[in-house]
This record gives sequence, structure tokens and C-alpha cells, in this order.
Amino acid sequence: MEKLSVVLLNFNGQHHLKNFLPSVTQYSKPYQVVVVDNGSTDDSVAFIESSYPDVQLIKFKENHGFSGGYNKALGLLDSEYVVLLNTDVEVTPNWINPVLEQLESSEDIKAAQPKILDQKAKEYFEYAGASGGYIDDLGYPLCRGRIFQTIEKDNGQYDEAGEVFWASGSCLFVDRKTYLDLGGLDVDFFAHMEEIDLCWRIWRSHYRIMVVPKSTVYHVGGGTLDKSKPKKTYLNFRNGLSLLIKNEDGLKLIWKLPLRIFLDWVALIKFSIESGPQHGLAILKAHIHTLIHFSKTFKKREALKNHPKIPRLKGWIIISYFVSGRKKYSQLRKET
Repeated sequence: MEKLSVVLLNFNGQHHLKNFLPSVTQYSKPYQVVVVDNGSTDDSVAFIESSYPDVQLIKFKENHGFSGGYNKALGLLDSEYVVLLNTDVEVTPNWINPVLEQLESSEDIKAAQPKILDQKAKEYFEYAGASGGYIDDLGYPLCRGRIFQTIEKDNGQYDEAGEVFWASGSCLFVDRKTYLDLGGLDVDFFAHMEEIDLCWRIWRSHYRIMVVPKSTVYHVGGGTLDKSKPKKTYLNFRNGLSLLIKNEDGLKLIWKLPLRIFLDWVALIKFSIESGPQHGLAILKAHIHTLIHFSKTFKKREALKNHPKIPRLKGWIIISYFVSGRKKYSQLRKET
């Protein structure tokens, strides 16, 4: 059995492979690098076969999406640990060992991430992960280094390793057996927040998740779907509601879900004014989808107990951010 495999899911991303696969192959030794091609129609497969013959290539005939592609691929591997690594990530020397050592330090640690900085502005944290993720009492995600659209400069303020609620899917180290036992990533999420859903299930299985800032990678971000696109707005709002419906405590869900829907309508007005009516329409479509598929999503709730020390943020981030003006993670309090 391999100790660890670095797994990149590719769909028509030859340009990213050309830019970032060199650092991955150079700095991932002696561990296995695997490229999973998700039915690409560009020259990705030919490029890998000719330029990187030592990289293991798994070829799917069709695009199974981010979640489905990884679920199928990880079932074919035999590694103890895997790294789900986006193709637009630049890794650095010794990026694997600090995280792997953290995973192996305790049997109840099942997932982790490095510090993730912006590949286009390397002194800043990257939006989708930064130095580890959390959610607040209403299920809104945030990171050490990023709250909503406020992204902090990395001055070493979040360099301590520790527990986090979720680890970024752009560079997710995870115990492969745990991943498969929990059903992997939810294919109905398609993209965005699917890793938060998985991490919530990991915590509710009484395991832990860590961030290890001693390891650093650089993520381009937005390579799959630009944040200016209404589809991204749709997925974020739709999946945010699905996240709560699937995982929140039953009694709390009774009041939290209606409140989240109300706040989404406030956001609909704000998005329509600031980003255009197409984004407001995307939020409306997200709500319609949630209503139509509520029963299906609710049936996915698992009989798992909440971890007694799940690292969730106290309070409502929308109040802290928009009313109190606390726009940095260091200004917030963590529930223990």
C-alpha cells in the first residue's frame, strides 16, 4: 500500500498542468502523483503521456464532476492518505511532510490542509482556504485570513497549527478509508462547499481536522468558475442551504433554516444592486432548487452525533462583519 498519493482532477486544464504540474512532480517525491482526467476534450491526456510518463494517469470517458470524479478515482487507489489537489496550485519544497506528520500524530486526525496563499499575490491569503476554515452559528463559512470578501495579508498571524472546522478542497489531505467510508464528496453539490460538507461529517464521526501552516502552497483560485459568474452565486447559495439541511442539529435547523432563507433574500437585493439582477436571479433559482429537492437532501441526514468539541465560531458572522466591523478572524471568538 502506498503511504500517500497526490491526486489532481483535470478537465480541459492542460494550461494549468503545464504551469503547475512541474512543481507538483518536483516537490512531491517520493510520493505518487496521480492525474485523473475527467473526460477532457483538449490535449491534456496526450500532454501528460508525452511529458510526464512517471505520473499515474486515470482516464474517465466522461466528466463526473469534481465530487464524482474524485469519488471514483479514490476508490481505484490503495494509498493510506490522499491529497486532493487542484490543478491550479503551485506547491513548495517540503509541502507534504509537515501535514503528513500531523495526520500520523493521532489516530483521530483524519483530514488537514496547509496554509494556502494567493498565487497571483503571494503575500495574501487565498480566498478558498487561507489558513483553515470555520463556520458560524448560521453555517456561513469563513477562514483564518478571509471573511466574506476581506482577504488579509499574511504576516504570520495564523501560523500556529490547530483544529479547524473544514479544510480546503483545493489542497485537502485526507485519510482515504475515512473518505470512502463516509461516502466521499456529495455529488449533488457539484462544486463549492462539498469539502465543508465532508468535513462536517468527519467531525460528526468524532474525528478531527487540522491546519498545518508550516506547509505552504499557492492557489490561483477561480480556475473552475469565476466569482463574477451567476452560476457561482447560484452554487454558493444553494449549497449553503444544503449544508445546513444535511448536517445541522435537528432542533436548531427548525429556526436556523428560515432565518438563513430570510437573510438570503436580503442578500438577493444587495447582489442585484451591486453585481446585477442576474445574480439576484441566481439566488432565487437556488431557493427554488432547495425547495424542490428538500426531501432528497433531508434524507441524507446521518445518525451521527456532534463532536463535543467541534471548532465552530460563536455568534453570527454577518453581525460581526457588517454591523460591528470585525473583518478579521483574529477579532472573532472561537467556540470550544
